[in-house]
Order: sequence, then structure tokens, then C-alpha cells
Amino acid sequence: MNKGKPPRLFVAVCLSEEMRDALCRVQRQMRAQQVTGNYIPPENLHLTLAFIGEFPDPDAVCLPPVNPFPVELDGIGSFGDLWWAGLKFCPPLRRYALALRHSLSDGGVPFDRKKFSPHITLLRRGVGRPEVAVPKAGMVVDHVSLMRSDRGKHGMIYTEIRRSEPFGPDGTEDRF
Repeated sequence: MNKGKPPRLFVAVCLSEEMRDALCRVQRQMRAQQVTGNYIPPENLHLTLAFIGEFPDPDAVCLPPVNPFPVELDGIGSFGDLWWAGLKFCPPLRRYALALRHSLSDGGVPFDRKKFSPHITLLRRGVGRPEVAVPKAGMVVDHVSLMRSDRGKHGMIYTEIRRSEPFGPDGTEDRF
């Protein structure tokens, strides 16, 4: 971590092995089609729920508990030269992202207020137009993680600072 600078933070869903493996297969297909750019390493694939940026007090970041819900991959797309995998429409995910953003706002934690558009970044500065099908893959989101991002010798290093608590003793009540 950079001394003297506040840590760079974000809240994310860390992916299951199944999801990560499916996305790595997509990246291999993209490479086979001569699509070049900065591919996201498998260990850094994640779904960002809120980007906080440089913030000096990670303990002030309140993560609402998660009532488990499923998510499923659904296609790829791009924002300019950034290629991503999308997720099927998931109301519980959207409700959780909204609750998280309310929690951050109520706690005075700054965050990027762009509209929530759930996606998993696969490639930055991509050159080429891949034509790949995203494999059927899903997972159950049962927690979210407060992450720290540090620039390493070979790219970004993401470190989990802490996880949200489960919603309740049995996880059955949907409060979001």
C-alpha cells in the first residue's frame, strides 16, 4: 500500500470458481480471435457494487447484510474499449446495490454515483471485435466484500479487507 495516501476502496461481489472459470474461457476465446488489450487476471475478476476511491477510513464503510440471491452470466458487451460480461436482470442484486449506496451515503462515505450497471470487466483497452458466447454459469451471492486496490509491480492487486455479515440466522427474510 502507498504510504501517506489513503487506501483505494471498492465494494464488490467476489466470484465463485465456476463463474471465474467461465469468464476465463471467454477471455481465451477473445485471445484466440486476436482481440488484444489488458486482460483482467482471473484473481481480479469481480462485480463492483460501489467504487469508493481513495478514502482514509475503511472502518467507516458499512456493508449491509446480504440475503443470499442467485446471479447468472448473460452476454458480453463493451463501453468503448472496455469489454465486459453482463448478468441477467436480478432485482435482489439491484435492491442490494441501492441499499449499499444508501448506507454509504448515510455514513458520509463518498462513492461514484454513476448508474449501477452490473458487469464484470474482462478486458481494458481492447482492440478487436470478439464474437463469443458467454457460457451458462451462475452463483449465489451470500456476502459482499470491502476491497482495497493497490498498484503492484505487474498490475493491480485486490485485497479483501472484510466481508458483510449474513442477513439473519436463516437467511430467509428479504429486507432489500
